Amino acid sequence: MTTASSGGTPLAAPVGRETFSSRKLFILSAIGSAVGLGNIWRFPYIAYENGGGAFLIPYLAALLSAGIPLLFLDYAIGHKFRGSAPLAYRRMHRGAEVLGWWQVLVCFIIAIYYAVIIAWAAMYTWFSVTQAWGDDPGSFFTGEFLGVSETVNVGFNFVPGVFWPLLITWIAVIGIMVAGVRKGISRANGFFLPLLVVMFVLLVAQSLFLPGAIDGLNAFFTPDWAALGDPGVWAAAYGHIFFSLSVAFGIMVTYSSYLKRKTDLTGSGMVVAFSNSAFEILAGIGVFAALGFMAFTAGSAVGDVAVPGIGLAFIAFPTIVSEAPLGGLMGVLFFGSLVFAGITSLISILEVIVAAVQDKMGWPRVKASLAVSIPVAFISLLLFPTATGLYLLDTFDAFVNSFGILAGALVAVILVAWVLRKLPMLSDHLNKVSSVRMRTVWIGLVAVVAPVVLGYILINEFISKIGTTYEDYPAWFVGVFGWGMAAALVVVAVVLTLIPWSPKSKLHHDPEYAALIAAEEKEEGR
Repeated sequence: MTTASSGGTPLAAPVGRETFSSRKLFILSAIGSAVGLGNIWRFPYIAYENGGGAFLIPYLAALLSAGIPLLFLDYAIGHKFRGSAPLAYRRMHRGAEVLGWWQVLVCFIIAIYYAVIIAWAAMYTWFSVTQAWGDDPGSFFTGEFLGVSETVNVGFNFVPGVFWPLLITWIAVIGIMVAGVRKGISRANGFFLPLLVVMFVLLVAQSLFLPGAIDGLNAFFTPDWAALGDPGVWAAAYGHIFFSLSVAFGIMVTYSSYLKRKTDLTGSGMVVAFSNSAFEILAGIGVFAALGFMAFTAGSAVGDVAVPGIGLAFIAFPTIVSEAPLGGLMGVLFFGSLVFAGITSLISILEVIVAAVQDKMGWPRVKASLAVSIPVAFISLLLFPTATGLYLLDTFDAFVNSFGILAGALVAVILVAWVLRKLPMLSDHLNKVSSVRMRTVWIGLVAVVAPVVLGYILINEFISKIGTTYEDYPAWFVGVFGWGMAAALVVVAVVLTLIPWSPKSKLHHDPEYAALIAAEEKEEGR
């Protein structure tokens, strides 16, 4: 596997692939990736809007029939082929490399806007102490804090209150990425994730003792059994699971490639999946207990104050903080949790890109981390701490989730299951190292259930977005930063695939992988 340069001089051997020092640290890192901002502000509202307590039935069905099987698929690909997403898919089949770069580019788009939400949460952690938002958190958020432009365009009117915390966020994250898998990612997750859980448990405990908390929990858990007959409810459950578990956009392929050869993949996956779901239920309890208090003080129904996403975090929750006993503490716990959840997810997103560049170019860790993180940070700092940043964030997020993650997942399962027919081989790999055996049922879920559900959701997303201009934004804006961005992901992925791999890359020079293949062939008696 050693490759010589054109002059005949042997190339310097690239640094061996890093590994997680223990299965425990891998599990913490995988959970840290899965537990992100969406668990806290997305799941509670989706559950409430789609049948309340009854939603837990399609949610559990989606977890077992699609989420966990696709998580195992990512684990099997990354662990068997020992590479970043492009390298792992390339080793599976030369023509599959483009899928890996598509996933890398999805992570690139997410990284540039995800960091700014962490910066917002960091500022709101401080605002919770001073309650800087005053009597109108909504106007404060879009006005005084973000200074949102009335015109939807791309401008460079920088907002200092967002720029500086975003810069600090990027400095901290770049430091983690440069430190590597063991000293950076593992330690960061080992610190932030337990702290996140402790803070959120304290937040839930405080929320449960607020007046009206029971009404909020009733709204969250009371089942609407009629909702189970609505296909849209089931689609919402499957759609959320795909996003929640960080499947199908390179993260778990990359993380599993850092696992040691004899690691229980399916057992680890079960722990990650159910820990993620447990945190989502915990988030639902905390958020809706707090919303119940908000409705109680406003003299309205819980449904009148329950809002999704950014509105929940940065408008509804500050209102709760202003009115609740020890509200400042509640705000620090809530927004601090957002910061820690965001950082653990952001480093996993960036790692997909760093690992891909490191593998293709044969660069050492520090060089690859800086070569990726600094440009990503620059673009993030250029576009998002501005008066028009919120419009860009909203559009990027809506289209990259639908036509990046979902579309990429659909292509991945069809390619692996039906075109390359690699599921039996991947099943054998899972069974060789894992405690929970995967064969016929798993293959059927990945090859049949996943593509059907993903196709249904994707078609609905396409119809909903093509039928009207997204959020009534200007057509040119949605065309460039929505549809144009989604199409560019595919085009650039093809271009990156056509770029030759460096002679020093892991594709051409990876003695560790060669030794692994030789050991596997020896075990199989070949």
